[in-house]
Amino acid sequence: MANFPVVDMSKLNTEERVATMELIKDACENWGFFELVNHEISTEFMDTVERLTKEHYKRFMEQRFKEMVATKGLETVQSEIDDLDWESTFFLRHLPSSNISEVPDLDEDYRKVMKEFAVKLEKLAENLLDLLCENLGLEKGYLKKVFYGSKGPNFGTKVSNYPPCPKPDLIKGLRAHTDAGGIILLFQDDKVSGLQLLKDDQWIDVPPMRHSIVVNLGDQLEVITNGKYKSVMHRVIAQTDGARMSLASFYNPGDDAVISPAPSLVKEDETSQVYPKFVFEDYMKLYLGVKFQAKEPRFEVMKARSSSVVEVGPVATV
Repeated sequence: MANFPVVDMSKLNTEERVATMELIKDACENWGFFELVNHEISTEFMDTVERLTKEHYKRFMEQRFKEMVATKGLETVQSEIDDLDWESTFFLRHLPSSNISEVPDLDEDYRKVMKEFAVKLEKLAENLLDLLCENLGLEKGYLKKVFYGSKGPNFGTKVSNYPPCPKPDLIKGLRAHTDAGGIILLFQDDKVSGLQLLKDDQWIDVPPMRHSIVVNLGDQLEVITNGKYKSVMHRVIAQTDGARMSLASFYNPGDDAVISPAPSLVKEDETSQVYPKFVFEDYMKLYLGVKFQAKEPRFEVMKARSSSVVEVGPVATV
């Protein structure tokens, strides 16, 4: 098995740019995941995000999680649980409008830091989309424009903690799924592992690496690339020791963005494109009910509906 792809972004400004772009290309085509180092978000800032996130969990989330576990009797289950996950989560929305000021129990320092983190991650996500455009032979800004719709992209962060689990063989931290959206940036715990991806019918650990950002591709990029890049099944395995922190930020198309394969990536001799054309919001409505099932039937459902799509032209951004 090849080593998990780790991309040093500082090499994009050196004579190693070509090799680094090739590494990104190979990761997108064959893994659906890669890990970024030297991504220009300072280690000091990431340490602050981690510290405040873990403090927030201890102060406001840990006891609630313990009460939920006790109420559902999860510590004494004898058979596999397939309808819930061993995780404590909340969601921060950044775009098109922020909800950070409305989320309860966040102290002002944490709100301020997470707002700043979102700005840095948004910039990184858009930079990555342009790198993907370059590798795909698409004009710079193509993916950002497609994602924009009429009101801009959806962008938010799922803040998760995975506490120690007494029955990791019976309860998943997070059940296997592909991500519905565009490009996902994950800041994960570097001490407690658990994230795995499915490659060549084997579950592969995504290695915890201090101050790295793990990137994975969602269903929308598989559609836009007409299958050249793939979204990949992944899961979180609960651990008996140690609590794992996970901040997954989803840079997704706007609700009314029309998603379809890029014309230049559809071969001329194909009588029909492999993937459907649809409005992102419609896909999300379908996804929410079948998240933990295979993605292919979702694509087929959207393909059957695609004849009714009314296109909203992308709006140029400054």
